[in-house]
Amino acid sequence: MPRNLVPPAAIIDTGAIIAIIAVDEFWHEPCLQALISLQLPLLTTEAVLTELFHLIAARNLRVDRAWKFARSGALSVRPLADSDLPALQSLMAQYKDRSMDFTDATLVHLAARESLSTVLTVDHKDFETYRIGGRKHFTILPTRTAR
Repeated sequence: MPRNLVPPAAIIDTGAIIAIIAVDEFWHEPCLQALISLQLPLLTTEAVLTELFHLIAARNLRVDRAWKFARSGALSVRPLADSDLPALQSLMAQYKDRSMDFTDATLVHLAARESLSTVLTVDHKDFETYRIGGRKHFTILPTRTAR
């Protein structure tokens, strides 16, 4: 089956992408193993890429590695529309005690919209709290015990 016809298996967060492309990151190996175990491409949002390239620059990491990964076919960026904004605002209000940022809101919303419950992230504390559609827990990869 061509890659673009394969249904996505998971969403991916910024921290996991950084861990995958930066071999000296604490979560590098567990995230790489989780990536290998999943059907590609993984879904993400423009907000994740914005955060990724901001953090790459702030940490003096190699931008070319981020671009290589982003363009490798491992990611599929799903757009958000004006009609998604109320749901994003609602999520950020719902999780105001966790200070949910816009990027996380886009991922939780995308997971609900695309009926996905697996997330590749190093942000366990937040994604253990967030619920898809207000009820369903995320399956988080890699697990904390992977480290």
